[in-house]
Amino acid sequence: MAFGRSSRGKRPVEPVTLKILVAGGFGVGKTTLVGAVSEIRPLRTEEELSEAGRPVDDVAGVEAKTTTTVAMDFGRITLRENLVLYLFGTPGQDRFWFLWDELAQGSLGAVVLADTRRLEDCFAAVDYFERRAIPFVVAVNCFEGAERFPVGTVQAALDLDPEVPVVLCDARDRSSARDVLVTVVEHAVERVERPRDAEPART
Repeated sequence: MAFGRSSRGKRPVEPVTLKILVAGGFGVGKTTLVGAVSEIRPLRTEEELSEAGRPVDDVAGVEAKTTTTVAMDFGRITLRENLVLYLFGTPGQDRFWFLWDELAQGSLGAVVLADTRRLEDCFAAVDYFERRAIPFVVAVNCFEGAERFPVGTVQAALDLDPEVPVVLCDARDRSSARDVLVTVVEHAVERVERPRDAEPART
């Protein structure tokens, strides 16, 4: 039988589907994270970096990068039998930011990937989600050779509200990336359930 519950006359429960964005600066690992956790073959819209784009694409710190996302990455992961996440990775360069508003529609929350070697590259993503009141977590992608900083130091450097979670991760590792997604879902649900008058004031 396709579903064990059918023997008791019950229909299978349709899973809840949630939309999560994966954002951050150029070359921070968005495509890698989506690909690491997706249970389907991820959709990628990558193009080769060209000489024409070098004046506008800052590759300092990611000189080995040869491709870039020009529209979005898409993947899917089932967290539980009744909970499925659809992941949308945003393009990192400024010239593709016109796509963000469309990708953000209907999203429960977002992951902002950060690289401590280029921390300023995620400022724009943090500001975007703060202005639109979209719950997000900051996930520091621990690149080899990058200096490790305490979570509190990263939170202070990004001027985050105290309730915004900051976690360390390896975007290449499925379990690590999955933990990041669990954190953003839990944070977003907590934000939704929190009474409006309990929202902390930003100083």
